[in-house]
Amino acid sequence: MSLSIFIAILCAALLHASWNALVKNSSDKIQGMLVLTLTHGFLGVVIACFVELPKIEAWPWLLASVLFHVIYQCLLALAYNHGSLSRVYPIARGTAPLIVLLVSFLLLEDILVTMEIVGILILGLGIFGMAQGVFSNHESLKLLPYAFGSAIATAGYTLSDGIGARISENATSYIAWLFILTVPVFIPLAIVLKGFIVIKIPLKTWRVGSAAGVFSFLSYWVAIWAMTKASIPLVAALRETSILFAFLIGTLIFKEKITKQKIIAALFILSGLVVMRL
Repeated sequence: MSLSIFIAILCAALLHASWNALVKNSSDKIQGMLVLTLTHGFLGVVIACFVELPKIEAWPWLLASVLFHVIYQCLLALAYNHGSLSRVYPIARGTAPLIVLLVSFLLLEDILVTMEIVGILILGLGIFGMAQGVFSNHESLKLLPYAFGSAIATAGYTLSDGIGARISENATSYIAWLFILTVPVFIPLAIVLKGFIVIKIPLKTWRVGSAAGVFSFLSYWVAIWAMTKASIPLVAALRETSILFAFLIGTLIFKEKITKQKIIAALFILSGLVVMRL
């Protein structure tokens, strides 16, 4: 992986943690995700006017990714209703590259080197520590299935998009249509979850959600582009350095409770990701 790709993914990681912080800080998480999705769709339409359609061979992966993205956004929003940014984010994001690596090994015939295996083990310990902390600190257990569910969905869209973007041979076109197609799927699901009240969005939520949407769009565009230039498992793992950014935002800005266990678990997760990159 070249230095330019490495730095670009780190910038994407910061943007990813930032948009999660914005959604977490919104008064209604589902409404925040709805505005984010609408912003994605608007940017996608603008960009689609200047690029070709993705190759027909990429569309099955594109449609699969739409489903995974919608599930991910809903579960993540629900997780934030029950847990803090510095707790939910490491579980949701730290688990995803672990799944991607294992699935890549089983289905994509990617070869795991020793350091990647060591990284998986360290990462797993960190995730276990972060999840166990929910019990020891008497936090809402509802955050766990939502956080782990969003991690599974993240792994699903990461693999779908990595393969689909490579087949498409145009990351910009691929992501534009990905976010265009997500809008008509997410809107009815948001209505099912919250009722029609979800479309009565306050001005503040529009501001927060649209900013989160721009950050998210840029972050994911970089990730998709990087997957066409480097190993999918490595990009997925390196992107999750956003865990450190989210942990810092949660503790320093949102003043979330800092515990020794949470710090140790976050460091294990981050260390596992670093080792996987070595």
